[in-house]
Amino acid sequence: MNKRTVFFVSDQTGVTAETMGHSLMTQFDGVEFRPVTLPFISTVDKALEAVRKIDLTAAEEGIRPIVFSTLVQDDIRNVVRRSTGLFMDFFDAFLGALESELKTKSSHKAGRAHGMADSHAYAMRIDATNFALANDDGSAAHDYDRADVILVGVSRSGKTPTCLYLAMQYGVFAANFPLTEDDLESRHLPRTLASNARKLFGLTIKPDRLQQIRNERRPESRYSSAQQVAFEVRAAEALFAQNNIPCVDTTECSIEEISSRILDFTGIERRVRP
Repeated sequence: MNKRTVFFVSDQTGVTAETMGHSLMTQFDGVEFRPVTLPFISTVDKALEAVRKIDLTAAEEGIRPIVFSTLVQDDIRNVVRRSTGLFMDFFDAFLGALESELKTKSSHKAGRAHGMADSHAYAMRIDATNFALANDDGSAAHDYDRADVILVGVSRSGKTPTCLYLAMQYGVFAANFPLTEDDLESRHLPRTLASNARKLFGLTIKPDRLQQIRNERRPESRYSSAQQVAFEVRAAEALFAQNNIPCVDTTECSIEEISSRILDFTGIERRVRP
């Protein structure tokens, strides 16, 4: 398999470069990528050190690395551009066209994408995240009147990480409730869920994938047995159908995709933008 080292170079955390770069890299199935993130490249000296690392990798591997950059300052970007890597800067690619279209120069200020310029949005994310943590696994069901959505499903179907993503990215108040064996055997929604039926959204998963996940947590247990897993998934899906609860199969979905599908289906308003 073809192998390439990929550098994500940023004057801040590197999250934007990683996100956009990974989106492009997923289109190349026959290539194995080795990611290296170089964050906070905010001075020329740091840029020169980044170039040294990129060039050293090129010399050691005998092939030039790929460099995804979100460097805002022209002088720093021009230093990194001189490396032996295949240099692709996302800001450089789009800012010029936007400046021409908008007939104004960009601020060229670093850190705007993930900073705290909007204190209200930041506070909303924190509030929503605290809500998700306090309402994890049905621990604070009395607070469901504040919830925008309540995720239901069997254990390890992806409820908690999805709730946290919805909170941190969109400011959505998401709770989650695990369907226990007693709930599934009764074939009825717990009273707490029944009184909040309009807020429910189900997560399901293929039994073989769920068994794999559970076996990593509790190997050779009843919890991770094929029979138990198959029963829980089948019973949960029947409960969703019986109560007209919309659901999504999380087997091959990323947290980002699960969250987007939930918001698209429910029409929940995003309090903040990612």
